[in-house]
Amino acid sequence: MDVLFGLHPVEEALRSGSRRFDHVCVARERHDHRLGEIAALARAAGVPVRTEPREALSRLAGTTAHQGVVAVVGERAFLGLEDLLQGPEPRLVLALDGVEDPQNLGALLRTAEGAGVDGVLLTERRSAPMSAVAVKASAGGAEHLRLARVVNLVRALKTLKERNLWCVGLDERGTTDYDRYDFRSNTVVVLGREGAGLHELVRKTCDHLLRIPMAGKVDSLNVSAAGAVVLFEAARQRRAGASSEATARAAKPGRPQQKGLGS
Repeated sequence: MDVLFGLHPVEEALRSGSRRFDHVCVARERHDHRLGEIAALARAAGVPVRTEPREALSRLAGTTAHQGVVAVVGERAFLGLEDLLQGPEPRLVLALDGVEDPQNLGALLRTAEGAGVDGVLLTERRSAPMSAVAVKASAGGAEHLRLARVVNLVRALKTLKERNLWCVGLDERGTTDYDRYDFRSNTVVVLGREGAGLHELVRKTCDHLLRIPMAGKVDSLNVSAAGAVVLFEAARQRRAGASSEATARAAKPGRPQQKGLGS
């Protein structure tokens, strides 16, 4: 069994149905509406709720940063690579090449969920585990994402390329600025390790290498910050593309074009 702690992680896990809950513990000393809502949500889902001293929750969570709620849950189930290919196109997938800091992993998963990523590809080795710390850093966003785990990232990227997804790596040596790339097709955004970046074979497997131009004296961003910049640019382009397609369909011959206010 695993534990989740914190208001957002426990609430989002309950809402998503991504975990099997054993029970939820709430702090006896804390009395507020927010915690009451989570307890009510758990009871509505048939999950036992226990009231325990704050010290007991700290021991269970292994930290005092639990915000008064700890859940005992089953391990997170991971999907297979083929599962990420299910659903409508164009797809946007995030692949992480050895991100080892759980805070960075959580931040990236929070960004991925907010940017509408269709799935996240993780590696089994040289990668931060899907721990309670990572889930808390994701503010519970990890519980709503489709996560797949593979042994060999290079092989997985080649499989995705065979399925008509473009693999785009973020790398300081890239020759194209990230905002000059067209993300509106099926795309895998590949992010590398803290400090070292992409492994050489992963870098060579990518179809394109993008860079974030830096105006200051620092030559790069933290991987979670860089991921946020690129993923939300992809999300912006895809929203704009969807809006343009909708406008084009509305303007087809035989269909009256709607006029805006003031027309």
